[in-house]
Amino acid sequence: MKLLVVNPNTTASMTAKIGAAARSVAAAGTEIVAVNPERGPVSIEGYYDEVFSVPGLLEEIAKGQAAGCQGVIIACFDDTGLDAARALAHGPVVGICEAAMHLSTLLGGSFSVVTTLPRSVPAIEALARRYGMSHHCRRVRAAEVPVLALEDPASDASARIRAEIAAALDEDRAECIILGCAGMADFARSLTAEFGLPVIDGVAAAVKLVESMVSLGLATSKIGGYAAPLPKPYQGDFACYQPQTLMPPDGAKR
Repeated sequence: MKLLVVNPNTTASMTAKIGAAARSVAAAGTEIVAVNPERGPVSIEGYYDEVFSVPGLLEEIAKGQAAGCQGVIIACFDDTGLDAARALAHGPVVGICEAAMHLSTLLGGSFSVVTTLPRSVPAIEALARRYGMSHHCRRVRAAEVPVLALEDPASDASARIRAEIAAALDEDRAECIILGCAGMADFARSLTAEFGLPVIDGVAAAVKLVESMVSLGLATSKIGGYAAPLPKPYQGDFACYQPQTLMPPDGAKR
């Protein structure tokens, strides 16, 4: 099995960390291909960054499909471009927020999310509503940590994240903690041991879900909203994104 893990921002060191987290949980025989776009924001912190990361994300998915990848993990906690990716991809596509929230409900009755900056909170709250998780989600907490600080060993990012987890236990009475950024992937196991409750990394959760779907021979339904994009011209700088350019000739049949 060959799975594509796309970090939608352009920071290669974060992609390497995400790839390592994915490989640490992948089954024997699963190949993880971790990539990031060459163009776009260096980090995704809010709605504006998110929009400009989607074209590069779709390019990487198209390349991954051409290389034989059978499923896709979108490694941004905003589940950036998820709907467009499902329309483009042949195999299953899972965002790490969606995966983590679903997994947490199998492990506890409630969860709190610890994310990076306050500007990310509304987007994550909206995803909780979209996924039917509002009644499980006690709170989305911002640790006041810029995404790129997670790449800096000299930052106090770890201490800030730990402080928010402690507050979630005390104030929210959360039974699980979800780490609300792919750049936190390497913290999950040590924090689980330290705090004595499930601390869930969405990258790992998404890998296991996509592995399961591929093993079962399941893929995204192409009946309805996730049908393959209709062939049509795209003008100007977006000509390279027209569906017949990104998809193989038989893409609409899958």
